[in-house]
Amino acid sequence: MRSYDNPVIGGFHPDPSVCRVGEDYYLVCSSFEYFPGVPLFHSHDLVHWRQIGNVLDRPGQLELPDDTVASAGIYAPTLRHHDGRFYMITTNVAGGGTFLVTAERPEGPWSDPVWIDVPGVDPDLAWDEDGACWCAVAGVRVARIDPATGKVLEGPLPVWSGTGLQHPEAPHLYRIGDWWYLMLAEGGTDLGHGVSIARSRSPRGPYEPAPSNPVLSHRGTDRPIQCTGHADLVQAPDDSWWMLLLGTRPRGYFPQYHVLGRETFLAPVRWVDGWPRVGPVRERHPAPAAWHPVELPPERDDFDAEQLAPYWISPRARPDGSWSLSERPGHLTLHATGDSLDRPGHTFVGRRQQHPDCRVEARLDPGTGRGGLSVRMDEAHHYDLEIAGGEASVIARIGPVRQRLARQPVPPGPLTLTVEIRTQDPVSPTGQDVPGLRAGGPDVVVLRVGDVPLAELDGRYLSTQVAGGFTGRVVGMYVTEGTVTFDWFAYRPSSD
Repeated sequence: MRSYDNPVIGGFHPDPSVCRVGEDYYLVCSSFEYFPGVPLFHSHDLVHWRQIGNVLDRPGQLELPDDTVASAGIYAPTLRHHDGRFYMITTNVAGGGTFLVTAERPEGPWSDPVWIDVPGVDPDLAWDEDGACWCAVAGVRVARIDPATGKVLEGPLPVWSGTGLQHPEAPHLYRIGDWWYLMLAEGGTDLGHGVSIARSRSPRGPYEPAPSNPVLSHRGTDRPIQCTGHADLVQAPDDSWWMLLLGTRPRGYFPQYHVLGRETFLAPVRWVDGWPRVGPVRERHPAPAAWHPVELPPERDDFDAEQLAPYWISPRARPDGSWSLSERPGHLTLHATGDSLDRPGHTFVGRRQQHPDCRVEARLDPGTGRGGLSVRMDEAHHYDLEIAGGEASVIARIGPVRQRLARQPVPPGPLTLTVEIRTQDPVSPTGQDVPGLRAGGPDVVVLRVGDVPLAELDGRYLSTQVAGGFTGRVVGMYVTEGTVTFDWFAYRPSSD
C-alpha cells in the first residue's frame, strides 16, 4: 500500500482551502503581507501539489500599503467552484475588508474584487438548493449575499460559535446529505488549536454540536505535528473524505520553536453516526486511491523565462521599476527602492523556506550596488549576507538590535552566496559549538561566500516564537543601494 508524507505542502502555506472539480483538486492559502497574494495549487490526488499561480497577481486586486504591518494583509481565503465558475473569497485586513474574485479557469485571469459588507475575517461561501449564496465569517455569523454585487441580502445572523474556546474562526459550511454542517477552528492558532463541528437542517441554524468535539486537536500531546486546525473538507471521486488543515513542526528543546510557519497537512476522514472522525494527523498516512506525482519545479532558476515563477514573493508590493528579467537577459536585475531591510519599501524577491534542512545559493553581480541574500521573518527579524564595496558582511537584526557580525574582503565581479540551514549536527563547520544552540535552538543558519563560512547563527531568533505573527521564513535576494543582478538562484532541500 502506498503512503504519503506530511506536510503535503511544506513551508509557510497556512489556512488551506480546497475544492474538487471532476478529478482535479485546487487549493489556496493565506499570504498575509506578501505580493502576489493567495498562492494557488493543483493536484490529482491530494498528495502531490503544483503551484499554478497566485489568485491576486496584480496591484488592482491587492493593495498593501507600506504601513501594512507584518502578518497583516490577506487572511484565510476560501476557494469554491459553483455553476461552472471559481470563487475565491478573503479579507484584506490592511484595508478594504472582505471581497471575492472569480474566474472561469483556475489559472485565471481572476476578476477585480467585489467588496462585501460583512464584518469579520475568514469568510466562507456555500450555495443552497435554491441557488442562494451564503457567507460565514469568524465569530461565527452567516449572511445571504449576492456574489455578483457583494450586496448583503440577509443577516449577518449569529449562529454556533463553537464549544466556548477562544477565537472561533475559519468557518466552513457544507451541504452533505440532508444536513448543513458548520465546521470551525477554535482555541487559537497556537498549541490549543482544534477543529469542531455542528449541524443543522438550515444554514440559518439552529446548530447541534457533535458529541465528540473537538473532532481534531493535538493540544496537550507530544506529537511532532502541533497546532492542528483551520481545516477544510473534500470528497474524492471514490467517495472517500479527506481533510486539509494547517499545522506546525516545532523543533528543539523546551520551549520548542517552529521556523517554517504553519504548513498544509492532509488527513483521512471517517463518517460515524453522521459525524466526521479524523486524526491524529501523522507524519505518514496510507495514501488516497489516486496517485499522480507531479514534476517539481527545477531546483535552480536561471531567470530565462519572461515572467517570474509563481513561488517568488515580495513584501507588500513588487513595483515594475524595481525588477527586470529583460534588462540583462538571463539575469534578475533588482533596483533599490529603499535603503534598509529594517523598514518597509525595500526591494526583495524571495521564496518560502519549505524544508527544515535546505541549502540556498545565488550567483550575484553587485556592480556598484549593495545587496545579497536574506533569511527573513519580518523587518525586525532577519539575517543578511550582504555584498558592497568589495566586502562581504553578515548582518543580524533581532528585535531592536542590529549588528554586523562578520566582514570579509571579496574580489570584484560575480560571487556565489550560500545560506545553509540544518537541524542536524549543531556544531559549526569550524568545529566549535554554536553559542546557545544546544540550549534549545531549532536549527543553525550558516552564511558563506564561496567556500568561506562567515557566520553560523542560532535559528531560534528567526522563529514564530520570537518574531510572532502568522508567517514563516522567506529566503531571497535584495538590494538596498543602486542595482545588483542575479544570474541564478538555487533552492535545494536536504535530508531532515
